[in-house]
Amino acid sequence: MKNVILVIGLFGLSFAANASGMSCEDLKAKIEKKLDGKGVKAYDLQIVARDLLSKSRNVGSCEGGKKKILYERATAVK
Repeated sequence: MKNVILVIGLFGLSFAANASGMSCEDLKAKIEKKLDGKGVKAYDLQIVARDLLSKSRNVGSCEGGKKKILYERATAVK
């Protein structure tokens, strides 16, 4: 349930960024700050072309919808 709320919050942030044409690096930094503030530890954010197919969650779009930011939880190292 926490993950669903987190993704919804990140999606809301990315919607606002897309509407304003925010740069991908700025949006990625904002998402990282929000994740760190929530205590999320092992994760990876990638900026990719919007038409790239991936199993990762799309948590934002930037540069006028030309690119997207993907979130993937990193695997735990034992």
